[in-house]
Amino acid sequence: MKRRAFIALLGGAAAAWPFAARAQQKSMPVVGVLGIGPPDVNEPNISAFRQGLAGLGYVEGRNILIEYRWAEGKPERFPVLAAELVALKVDVIVTAGGTLAALAAKQATTTLPIVFTVVGDPIAEGLVTSLARPGGNVTGLSNVATDLVGKWLELLKQTVPGVSLVAVLLKPDSMPESAKEVRLKEAAVSARALGVQLQVVEARGPSEFDRAFSDISEKGAGALVVLPTPIFGNERQRIVELAAKNRLPTVYASRSYVDVGGLMSYGPNLPDLHRRAATYVDKIIKGAKPSDLPVQQPTKFELVINLKTAKTLGLEIPPTLLASADEVIE
Repeated sequence: MKRRAFIALLGGAAAAWPFAARAQQKSMPVVGVLGIGPPDVNEPNISAFRQGLAGLGYVEGRNILIEYRWAEGKPERFPVLAAELVALKVDVIVTAGGTLAALAAKQATTTLPIVFTVVGDPIAEGLVTSLARPGGNVTGLSNVATDLVGKWLELLKQTVPGVSLVAVLLKPDSMPESAKEVRLKEAAVSARALGVQLQVVEARGPSEFDRAFSDISEKGAGALVVLPTPIFGNERQRIVELAAKNRLPTVYASRSYVDVGGLMSYGPNLPDLHRRAATYVDKIIKGAKPSDLPVQQPTKFELVINLKTAKTLGLEIPPTLLASADEVIE
């Protein structure tokens, strides 16, 4: 290349650089959402998150951008998707895929702020050092109170007074081993207090559901608790159908199961947690550090009972339980 042409090329590149840099500058905040997906299954929660943002003055596409990354029901994709959001240099990552999504985001960056929306025990699961002072770049909203397992067992005991063996369905790789041990220990203590035994049944995904329910049937469990995890939530219709097929009175953590025919649910209002996450996104955009934002616990719990399912199972729901329900589906 001739010297004059080379100098001209350098000059052109130098002149273009400021324009390229300015083009890459964000004209508005960018939020990355890392979800389990598919989007339609998660729409109620994401809609609630957008509503929370709207209540704070943010309109998607007008003064805030949202980059969505969906794992399409495959949590093993979380690390790659989290890395994509980090590469985009979003202002904050919101995880909507349980503990595994939050852990993938945390492993992908130690600097970008992360707000999780639905995790069990964020301390035991290695996300934060304490609820009051999370430390690091991660904070958010937990969806499980310590006494929920006991409450689920109590509801089943009220509904099926003669039950002696209750199965507990869990996804073993949805949380660190230490957190799983804590959860099962809480369940065992509650079960002893109620005079029932537990049958712990594991299923890593949909391909293991038939085997899991076959194990439950063979052992003769009289009721079932389904521990919350996004993969189970995505497959809630099939789980509900299997519970009905095996005539198992079942309690769930989310009303989404009851809406598709599950017997009853008791747990946090998940859209409310996602709506509240918008508040932390707003604070972070305005300069707050995740380490200074305490992890929030659920404030809204709801008991939902499906009477149609109860009748199909031949169950008489106690009037006191019906009276305490937030909603009864008939």
